[in-house]
Amino acid sequence: MLMKNRGFWVGSAYCVLAALAWAIIGPVSRVCFAEGMDPASVAFWRMAISGLCFLAHAVLRGGLHARGRDLVSMVLFGAVNVSLVILSLQISIQKSGGAIAIILMFTAPAWVAFFSRLLFHEAINTVKVTALALAMAGTSLVCLSGGSLGGEVSYIGIGCGLLSGFTYAFQFLFFTWYKDRYSTQELFAVTFLPAAFVLSFFAEFTGISPAAAGALLVLSVVSTYVSYFWYGQSLRYLSPVQAAILGNLEPVVSTLLCWWLWNENFSLIGWVGCALVIGSVLLLTLKK
Repeated sequence: MLMKNRGFWVGSAYCVLAALAWAIIGPVSRVCFAEGMDPASVAFWRMAISGLCFLAHAVLRGGLHARGRDLVSMVLFGAVNVSLVILSLQISIQKSGGAIAIILMFTAPAWVAFFSRLLFHEAINTVKVTALALAMAGTSLVCLSGGSLGGEVSYIGIGCGLLSGFTYAFQFLFFTWYKDRYSTQELFAVTFLPAAFVLSFFAEFTGISPAAAGALLVLSVVSTYVSYFWYGQSLRYLSPVQAAILGNLEPVVSTLLCWWLWNENFSLIGWVGCALVIGSVLLLTLKK
């Protein structure tokens, strides 16, 4: 029991650190957009730089071992799912604001719970159902608040945010499926680089300002390479649903950062929604 509880807290620590690193995606992406970059270009550089970091990490730790069907599955998953998650998220940040984009992405826990039950036969107890209900209710309120940029609501931004949440859910399931056979760094190297290849067809390779270059490095190294490594490690200790719910710290912290750094704001119901998301995280943690 002691080792089991220790594993939960180790996994939770990795997941919380990943969530905090992801939380700066919104405000840092806005630096890139303010410097004239488009969403596809930001998404490409995020995947290319972080993918190369993971590749170097994998080579230094023993190389790449995926072959046959596993290799094909990883490459296709990266080319389709990972590229779609990253691109739709960046579009949502540009159109609707970093705060609402990140929170809309976190419709993912509901999809994770559904597919975890369907594919892995994971038990969904009362605590998980309650935590998921709180998380989804909070997300709905934030969405109904009209966004964080003010002015006219961008339905493209909201749609892309919801799309990123749906597609993001499959990453929890996909990496859970392969986590015992391949290292975290290999899984992300073999999925991120194909995503970068696909995104390269939509990116604009024009001049990048020093400020944008610095922001891209932060997004790629801190918010992608480091954070995804921590996230991958967390899935070695936590179930997909536990990781998904703990990850809801990300939109809360991201919302506060976007409010502080970019003056993004919500109406009252939006802030109530953020509180519900925090409640879902506390419910899961205190139950353990």
